[in-house]
Amino acid sequence: MSQISRETQTMPSYRLASRLTKNENSLVTIGDTCVGGEEFVVIAGPCSVETDHQLLGTAWEVKSAGAQCLRGGAFKPRSSPYSFQGLADVGLTMLARAREFTGLPFVTEVMDTNDVDLVESYADMLQVGTRNAQNFALLKRLGKSQKPVLLKRGLMNTIDEMLSSAEYILSGGNENVILCERGIRTFETSTRNTLDLSAVLTIKERCHLPVIVDPSHASGKASYVAPLAKAAMAVGADGLMIEVHCDPASAWCDGEESLDPQQFTALMRELHAMAPHFNRKISLAVPQAKLD
Repeated sequence: MSQISRETQTMPSYRLASRLTKNENSLVTIGDTCVGGEEFVVIAGPCSVETDHQLLGTAWEVKSAGAQCLRGGAFKPRSSPYSFQGLADVGLTMLARAREFTGLPFVTEVMDTNDVDLVESYADMLQVGTRNAQNFALLKRLGKSQKPVLLKRGLMNTIDEMLSSAEYILSGGNENVILCERGIRTFETSTRNTLDLSAVLTIKERCHLPVIVDPSHASGKASYVAPLAKAAMAVGADGLMIEVHCDPASAWCDGEESLDPQQFTALMRELHAMAPHFNRKISLAVPQAKLD
């Protein structure tokens, strides 16, 4: 048997993402924030960008609580064509303004290969949402990007399928990929999705890329977010992605799963207290004066 055929048998399809290729943990930088090391990184912000007041208010709140990165959707894939689809380039401009005022780097979703150049010109990290987790044309394009990529697990993707999607990006030359477990669709309807915390353990065993958890989309309920976030730290996730809105009741989408600033601040304090028990650290920011 030739050496090539032996490698084909033993090496998984996600060979660049595999620990058989690289055993040490990869570190991915978003702005000045490093993901995958000792620091437990929290990305927080609204599901969608709505107004300057909403975005800036929320951005200041999450920064004051200790979040290292801002999230916000300018392009929103929705199940119904009649639902709010995002503000597109106007939303990107708002996110850039929030970064200027707060200093927080931001991640936002890109949905189409035609939009990559535009989103790249604004964002610090590009997100591939669950509905595009196997959009191979988009993944190939992001493999040529100079920006880090946050890849969410597909609605019904296996772990191998998720890692193979990451491989498309890595094989294109972009090594800066962060994986996100955000729940998968099962027969259970009590929660929006079923958060697969065992996926964090499995991915960490097989793959060297950083892994974060999104408890907001997984549960669909704000009251479940904090317990699931703490569980994510306990099983070894490198960070979290959490939806926070300055007024969840008035949110244009996903308000029911969004924390308000007080809830988020309380969660950050709990995570800070937990972190040393799991060989992690998480910094609580010093509150700053807000800009008008």
